[in-house]
Amino acid sequence: MSSAAPSTNQTQAVWRVRLGSAFRTILACAIVGYTTMYGPAPVRHFLTFPAFSYLTTILIVSDATLGDALRGCWHALFATIQALVPSILSLWLIGPTKFTNGLAALAVAINAFVIALPKSTNLMSKRIAFGQIVIVYVGAVIQGAQTRALIHPIHVASSTALGAVASVLAMFFPYPRLAYYELRKACQLYAENASERVNHFIDAVSAQDYPAARDLISQAMFISKAGAKPLQSIKENLEVVQWERPLIKFLKRTCIDAGEKLQHMELPISGMEIALTCSIASCTISMMDEELREVLGSLKVQIGQKFEQANCSMPCDATTALLETKEELLDKYLWKFQNISITQENLPVFFFFYSLVLLLDDTLIAQIPECTLEYTQNIDTEASSDSQNQAMASFNRTWSTLDIIPTKQSLVFAFKCSLSLGLAVLFGLIYTKENGYWSGLTIAICFVTGRQATFTVSNARAQGTAIGSVYGILCCCIFQGFEDLRFLSILPWIIFTNFLMHSRMYGQAGGISAVIGALLILGRKHYGSPSEFATARILEACIGLISFILVEILLNPTRAATLAKIELSRSFGSLHDCINNIALCSIQKNITASTFVALREKQSKLKTHFNELEKFISEAGLEPNFWFLPFHGSCYGKLVKSLSKMLDLIFFVTYKIEFLSQVSKRIELDFKELQDNDLELFKERVCSALKCLENVTSIKSLAVLEKELQKKIVSQDIELGNSPNVNGFRLLGTNEEEVENIFSSFLQHLNKEADKIYNKESNEKLKSQIVLCLIGLNFCIICLIRETMEIEKEVKELVKWENPTSHVNLYEISCKVNALHA
Repeated sequence: MSSAAPSTNQTQAVWRVRLGSAFRTILACAIVGYTTMYGPAPVRHFLTFPAFSYLTTILIVSDATLGDALRGCWHALFATIQALVPSILSLWLIGPTKFTNGLAALAVAINAFVIALPKSTNLMSKRIAFGQIVIVYVGAVIQGAQTRALIHPIHVASSTALGAVASVLAMFFPYPRLAYYELRKACQLYAENASERVNHFIDAVSAQDYPAARDLISQAMFISKAGAKPLQSIKENLEVVQWERPLIKFLKRTCIDAGEKLQHMELPISGMEIALTCSIASCTISMMDEELREVLGSLKVQIGQKFEQANCSMPCDATTALLETKEELLDKYLWKFQNISITQENLPVFFFFYSLVLLLDDTLIAQIPECTLEYTQNIDTEASSDSQNQAMASFNRTWSTLDIIPTKQSLVFAFKCSLSLGLAVLFGLIYTKENGYWSGLTIAICFVTGRQATFTVSNARAQGTAIGSVYGILCCCIFQGFEDLRFLSILPWIIFTNFLMHSRMYGQAGGISAVIGALLILGRKHYGSPSEFATARILEACIGLISFILVEILLNPTRAATLAKIELSRSFGSLHDCINNIALCSIQKNITASTFVALREKQSKLKTHFNELEKFISEAGLEPNFWFLPFHGSCYGKLVKSLSKMLDLIFFVTYKIEFLSQVSKRIELDFKELQDNDLELFKERVCSALKCLENVTSIKSLAVLEKELQKKIVSQDIELGNSPNVNGFRLLGTNEEEVENIFSSFLQHLNKEADKIYNKESNEKLKSQIVLCLIGLNFCIICLIRETMEIEKEVKELVKWENPTSHVNLYEISCKVNALHA
């Protein structure tokens, strides 16, 4: 019964959100429908394109908050200026009567290119502008001499404005749906989820037996999946809430600050998860005594209060008492760990406590206040020495934000939009002049700046248009003779399509097409026979989608599966660069702040490659196979999981190295032995393996590799991997004994360093933090080695999948690739 309650609550919450969104969509569409069909004649005179009013409304109002709607209004205004000012000039210079099918298509293509080119323009602005230029130029062809160069674009602008204003008005009923409150709700959901996860992790460490600990970890990992959605909602609403600030000055900033803080809590929680999933065995339970369990219980209470404070449910006066209690607990727990021996089995628990401290301190690096100030001052000194440099940096940021100079990506996107819309309008007008709008309007809202699953999206739009049109025709038949009641039949359809937008089968593309398909039939008058119009529009939509698919294939012929493999290779290369730049500070080797800045830039690059890899994998899972080899989604999923863990570990390693570099001078520490013996060996082995994996995943297939090698006429020795210049690339998977030796050496030197630190005359708390940081660094390095070995297994499985008849030896393949490019 208790397990069913959360599921029921979640279902009810989903229904409330969906019905609330549907109600506001209905209200916005009702405003548009009443104004265009029953409004005053002078107003209706300017609203000659109600279809585009509905289209604008649906684009803005779907799942929107007041901030989203206000932002959508601004985008609609910007789109109108961007699209209609050039349209008025071209109509006035050329003359509406001279617009033929070809000239209209050319005008649409040129305007679309100009609109799509600026990278800084929001995608919604571009979509609305695309729709406007289609209506302007196709309307000039259809109406001919009746088209007036100024009035016609003004009618388009008025229809757009109606849709935008209706969207904003709908957000106020039955009460304003503010992004501020959505952010607060998301913060509360995430805080509850994170608090529950942390409680399960702490209970797992404190558990009396291994099965109980394993069950608690499983529960926490299951709960973590539900935490991703509120976290994403926090990120989205933090952007949108800025648009509501002029209207919500009376609201406190507390939840905005809480949202920003909660985003940074995920990494320490991930560290706790890594620690427990890596190893939670009987030795972990044996090292836990009652005193340590008591400290854990107190820390659990403190973290619970911290999450309550973060989700705005705890008064700010409690902060001081919270900090005082926290300091006492941290001192007690750090002192306790001085008496625990450092063994390989205990490393996960030490790292778990390290992550727990990071979470409690609300930071991503174990900081000492004096060291933080010192480090900040160093960075400030190196980054900007005077106010003139700061002014120049501000100017450069502003200039880069404008994105004046087009990039290769923006040029390709602009050309894709231009060619797709031009062809769609041309063929749409050739097929039927009266309904030539719909081929262009159908794809005007399809474009995205990056890649998308073209066939899946087009299929969803085609099906959505068809079922929406069929529903409209059926309602027209049912309410035949009661024209004024037709619009009421759209109400249940909007509710249904609101759920459809969030389904896997149709998604947002199919859901929007379905609701628009019905609205264009039931929400307008005097457009002829509904069945004839529906048939013509479906055919026009297919013409537009075919043009869209053909241009997409022409400009992006590479499959997402191929791009995923390329991005996987780049991710290995970027990961290699990150690990290769890891270094500890010593007396002989001083590390400056610029070194850490460079390392963070490499981390950012790795994160970018990882995000791109996830996108390509998602797209590849949706694209049709045709005559190609099926996409090995499960293998890529395991690779992404390992890479994600390595990415988190790299962040932890960086934070630890920064901290150790800060405190090394304070108490005269020298990590030369650890750097020269262990860290360099780790870098050499892991970087060698990653370079090998980068080479292996960079080839199309083994057959292609062999052909290219034969063309180059390389010697048999090189083909067998005996070339002296490639022996440096070695894998870890076949060197289990060597890996264990690395672990043992690390642990031996770690204990020596710990003894040296404890014997120094310095602050006891600082010494404990340094030792804990070194232990965490050791644990991260061991995990990085293990994850690299796991990745080797998955890459071997992937290569075997792609080359089922070939013998797969990753080392041989890597040597051949290296010889090929030598």
